[in-house]
Amino acid sequence: MEVDTATTPEHNREFADVDINNGSVSGASDEEEVPAPGSVTLEQENDLFVSAMTPSEVHRRISASNLEEVLTDDGDYFIQIVISDPQKVGDGMSSYLAYKVTTKTNIPKFKRNEFSTLRRFSDFLGIHDLLVNKYLRMGRIIPPAPSKNIIGSTKVKMSPQQTEPGTPINQEWIEIRRAALERFVQRTAQHPVLRVDLDFINFLESDQELPRAVNTSALSGAGVIRLFNKVGETVNKITYKMDENDPWFDDKITEVEHLDSNLQKLSSALKSLVSSRRELSVLTGLVAKSAAMLSTCEEHTGLSRALSNLADVEEKIELLRSEQANSDFYILAEFVKDYLGLFGAIKCIFHERVKAFQNWQYAQMQLSKRRENRGRFELANRADKLDQAQQEVEEWQGKVQRCQQQFDDISAEIKREMERFELSRVKDFKANIIKYIEVQMAHQQQIISYWEAFAPFAREIV
Repeated sequence: MEVDTATTPEHNREFADVDINNGSVSGASDEEEVPAPGSVTLEQENDLFVSAMTPSEVHRRISASNLEEVLTDDGDYFIQIVISDPQKVGDGMSSYLAYKVTTKTNIPKFKRNEFSTLRRFSDFLGIHDLLVNKYLRMGRIIPPAPSKNIIGSTKVKMSPQQTEPGTPINQEWIEIRRAALERFVQRTAQHPVLRVDLDFINFLESDQELPRAVNTSALSGAGVIRLFNKVGETVNKITYKMDENDPWFDDKITEVEHLDSNLQKLSSALKSLVSSRRELSVLTGLVAKSAAMLSTCEEHTGLSRALSNLADVEEKIELLRSEQANSDFYILAEFVKDYLGLFGAIKCIFHERVKAFQNWQYAQMQLSKRRENRGRFELANRADKLDQAQQEVEEWQGKVQRCQQQFDDISAEIKREMERFELSRVKDFKANIIKYIEVQMAHQQQIISYWEAFAPFAREIV
């Protein structure tokens, strides 16, 4: 798939907001977020606002970066990524599936124009986590990575080793995963900032094995901690209500919720359609077999010939029904599933904005407390404590300003991201719906041609 890199002036400004030398940004991403106001102890105050300072640090580094050679986005740059040849590496429970990732691009930041490498599933989860850690707090939409399939993975691990190492495996769920991984990296490459991230470039370009992303394992200790963190995040989302002062966000959040709700209904209906279409294919095959058996015992020559040809037609239509089910699944059902994940990612950036607001409110609350302390020391004429109290007030004034700036920055970034997302969403839906219609029309025309070819045999029955 070719990624269109033509952008609006807002996107050109986005390029100026990325640190392609992001060596120190990822380190900042490990800092703890500030809990809801009132849930933080005073001993933690000095460590609360490292994350709030991260965006400004990034922007300072940005100004020193020479991005023109890569990011002059005049429509001449492209990147194509294809994932193919899933293959089992190793044997037993230590084995894993590797996928060939082939990239073609003319972006100068890449060392070559065409290259390929092998990546395992955990590598895809690892690059997704790296991008989330770097850019989620800035308000950027990170395309979601496919979820794990523990049952399918276990079946592959327990299956006998291929006769020749590297032989492709042709299981349905593996093809589904391969297609999902391809869509994930393609959507990431569509983003004007993520595609020039050094970690993403290294993921595509490096021939070396990436460090094991052990925290992506569902059964690891880090996975358990991540689960508890998600539970805490969910509770915080439910219990904390932000007083919104920007009507754009109220309208956009409502719009996202409505779209997400209706997409879920569409996804459920498409699953039923795929299941019914596959069942129809099976039943059509049974009709073909029954007609074939009937033709062998029919004594009337013309009728026997017609039944035999009917069996051939039904057998061909059985294959078409199966292809229709596949087009329902891969063109529409999986596409809608991807967008459900993208809407989940959008909800995450809205929640990051709420957390930035919480940081700001907490800082203002602490500033008020420090001012009250200073006032008490002034009334008590405690000169020994007054200097320290004044220093704390100035310190928290700076933190309030930084937190407010972070909140303003992420609010502005979310608006730019949503504008870019809306443009790509309309384009994606248009392309997929047209593709789906064309495939369905081709199937129907093929069915008509089958019946037209059968009609003379039916008329010959005397």
